[in-house]
Amino acid sequence: MANLFNRFQRGSNKNPNTDHKKNDQSESKESNKKDEHVEEWEKELSKSKEYKKTFYVNQQSNKKFHFTFMASLVDEKVLDNNVLPPLLGGEFHKITDVKKLLPIADVELSSSTADIPKMLLSGYVMLTIEGDTSKFAFISAHKQIVRSVTAPEIEFSVVGPKEAFVEAIGHNLNLIRQRLPIKELIAEELIVGKLSKTKVAVLYINGITNEEIINTVKQRIKDIEKEEIADSSYFTQMITDNGNSPFPQLLDTERPDRVTSSLTEGKVVILVDGSPQALIGPTSLTEFFNSFEDYFLNWILASFIRLIRLFAVTFSIFITPLYVAVVTYHYQLIPKDLLITLVTSRRVVPFPPILEVLFLEVTIELLREAGARLPTKVGQTIGIVGGIVIGTASVEAGLTSNVLLIFIALSALASFTTPVYQMSNTIRILRFPFLFMAELWGLLGITIAFCFLLIHLLRLTSLGFPFMEPIFPFRKQDFKDALFRFPFKNQAYRPQFLRANDTERFNKEKAQKKKDIDE
Repeated sequence: MANLFNRFQRGSNKNPNTDHKKNDQSESKESNKKDEHVEEWEKELSKSKEYKKTFYVNQQSNKKFHFTFMASLVDEKVLDNNVLPPLLGGEFHKITDVKKLLPIADVELSSSTADIPKMLLSGYVMLTIEGDTSKFAFISAHKQIVRSVTAPEIEFSVVGPKEAFVEAIGHNLNLIRQRLPIKELIAEELIVGKLSKTKVAVLYINGITNEEIINTVKQRIKDIEKEEIADSSYFTQMITDNGNSPFPQLLDTERPDRVTSSLTEGKVVILVDGSPQALIGPTSLTEFFNSFEDYFLNWILASFIRLIRLFAVTFSIFITPLYVAVVTYHYQLIPKDLLITLVTSRRVVPFPPILEVLFLEVTIELLREAGARLPTKVGQTIGIVGGIVIGTASVEAGLTSNVLLIFIALSALASFTTPVYQMSNTIRILRFPFLFMAELWGLLGITIAFCFLLIHLLRLTSLGFPFMEPIFPFRKQDFKDALFRFPFKNQAYRPQFLRANDTERFNKEKAQKKKDIDE
């Protein structure tokens, strides 16, 4: 007991003045650190002409308050119409009273000076009251300069909606939520880019999408180490399973209707601020040859058009390598009547078939690239006139045969049937390895090249899921919307390879029942 009493007595003998002094010293040190931090960011931001600091006086309480903001990022109409009138006419004494006065939902209170540069550069206005610098308010007054919603340019469709994404991520989320007004639609925001601080939204439907897909996408985005993200195309190179493959492993689209359809299947969608394109994953090879317009047509017509696209892509890749292989090694396979036509057309051509084909293929690629880089009207003229003039001149000059010119033109035309632009670029590249293999070993070389291509596709994955599904691994159910499009009543289940939490879309038995008109 005596020891406890002595301890208590020693504790009670402490001088309270020394405790106050220590607290005052610690508070003064913290305030000095804050002041140094404020001076540091003010010195940096004030170098820019757009940095503004204004002073006003409240009429009721005679309080002086300051606005600090970046003029290029703030809509001054919001300040003049929504912020200033309540602050000048209303009564407030503390920074916490400001939130009640302003008719703006996005008002944040903070006491951390480290948040100031970040918020100012995000389009917020900082409000401080003279005499109370411990806290400040950030008022949202973003200036948004975006173009209006227009019709899709790349994935244009004759039938169906005529809306495409824009560069503002908020507008794009609005277009999606208008089509899916459900609380289960989740949009998680991530910040990517050391310098650009780009906003990225990961969208999925809670209760449908497999958590494994969601976690994989979020983890890969968080692991990105890059200073600046300019477009969603960066993600197709940085978060895909195989960045060295010429095949895109995430579906790139500008259509909100296609995005909503993919979300309901159980897929994940990535939106990037500043990009008019959305990324969809996981995906499969067959999806790149399916246009969303197929769902607006009768299932018989849609299936027929899909088969035409697949035939066109196959023709585009193999027609010129087959020409080189047959003319160089296997002319015995050509019927006599057609052989006479080929011999006549190549009678004056001084080059071997491979050089003849490369000359025209490179010419077509040059015209295509020139047409894409020039203004729209000039580019169309260059493509049409250049193709006619160069093709006719090369045949008349004896540099190429007229039969090959027809094959090249049909091959270029067939490559344009691919509805996804990324895949059409891949098809353009694939012809050249087949051409060189055809020159080396003829039909055997084409077979070897095809085997290498098939092996690569079988090993390819999209966010960990097989890229060749439903062909390999074979899934009969998923064929209902792959090479063919079956009627909607037969698509009662979501794709098997996605392993969705809720596999059933609707009751199949009810959908197949047809009621009589008198019922």
